[in-house]
Amino acid sequence: MLNKSSIISVIGLGYVGLPTALVIANRGYTVIGVDTNDKVVSQINRGKVPLFEPDLDLTLKNTIKSYKFSVSSEPQPSDVFIISVPTPFKKNKVPELKYLRKAVQSIAPVISQNNLIILESTSPVGTTEKVRDWLARLRLDLNMPGTSKEPDIYIAHSPERVLPGKVFKELIENDRVIGGITPECTGKAISFYNSFVSGKCHATSAKTAELIKLSENAFRDNNIAFANEISMICESLNVDVWEVIELANMHPRVDILNPGPGVGGHCIAVDPWFIVDSAPHLTPLIQSARKVNTNKSKTIIKKIRAKIRRENIQNIGFLGLSYKANIDDLRESPSLQIAETVSNKFDGKVFICEPNIKQLPEGLKKNRNTALVSLKKCIDSSDLLVLLTDHKEFLDVPFENLKGKKVIDTRGVWQFKG
Repeated sequence: MLNKSSIISVIGLGYVGLPTALVIANRGYTVIGVDTNDKVVSQINRGKVPLFEPDLDLTLKNTIKSYKFSVSSEPQPSDVFIISVPTPFKKNKVPELKYLRKAVQSIAPVISQNNLIILESTSPVGTTEKVRDWLARLRLDLNMPGTSKEPDIYIAHSPERVLPGKVFKELIENDRVIGGITPECTGKAISFYNSFVSGKCHATSAKTAELIKLSENAFRDNNIAFANEISMICESLNVDVWEVIELANMHPRVDILNPGPGVGGHCIAVDPWFIVDSAPHLTPLIQSARKVNTNKSKTIIKKIRAKIRRENIQNIGFLGLSYKANIDDLRESPSLQIAETVSNKFDGKVFICEPNIKQLPEGLKKNRNTALVSLKKCIDSSDLLVLLTDHKEFLDVPFENLKGKKVIDTRGVWQFKG
């Protein structure tokens, strides 16, 4: 039976793992955060946050002061292990589970009877059972759930469903889907989550929980693909896409999303491929949506290059690199991809304004003609402005500041300004 003297280990201190660890620690548990990146461990131990998330800095400092949270590069014996490590895909869109397997290998020597292992990383269907099988081979002394009538440990999957920028609120308030390898595993995990979340915990099986998260993001990817496809149609027909969507959405049963430069982030741009990998011949719609959203980025790159040639552009300003507004997350970001692709074959000067980072990513840093600058410098110094991410800093740029500038607005932020 877990209580507030129980020790909780969170493996992986990234965009979800670190906030999760802090939320649990602030509910009275003793929490050990584990990360293989020594730089991250050192930063957190000094009270410095390695990523941007509202309130994360203050929450980390206050939690460290409470002595309920510590950080290590090696797992320690605990009562609960939460695994929150990246699960990307390989170049051929096949799931890459090496980080997850290394995490499992790292905790195997220190797990013991009655431990609860929870996989929070978004994963292909069947991954939770793989975690069980990996542990079974590493710990022959322990009986595993689903293969023994009297298991020594409990394993479940509870995929995170949080929105960057609102992580702390959603970690606590969002409903959770929790699927154990056995009903007993599910019950143990629900009991644990009920001790620190206010959202409802929905019981299911591990495989179902895995597919639910993947389906949620594939659904969102399809909706975005429709908006992006409409935007490309409007471009070819010389029709204002923003007016089309605004007026179409006046229909009581229509809710078209706003288009953008593509789809990014570790979830929506990745998770649909996990479904495709499981059922390649049954996913034509999911695959088509991925193709549309990828092509949207390519279309914008072509548009920028055409404008450079036609208007004899000497200086370009890119506004925003993150995949969505008001965060620093560049993972799978179409904004970053567009900026990198264009700047790599552009002879003039490139000015980047990304308010949420302190240095350029490697793909841009290598270009001597590219600089990270303030919003004012970016606007003042550029002949062509390409708005890629709708950060709050960009929303209220005065019309006078854009006079004489060529503008490509992929988010519709400035479309009313001409």
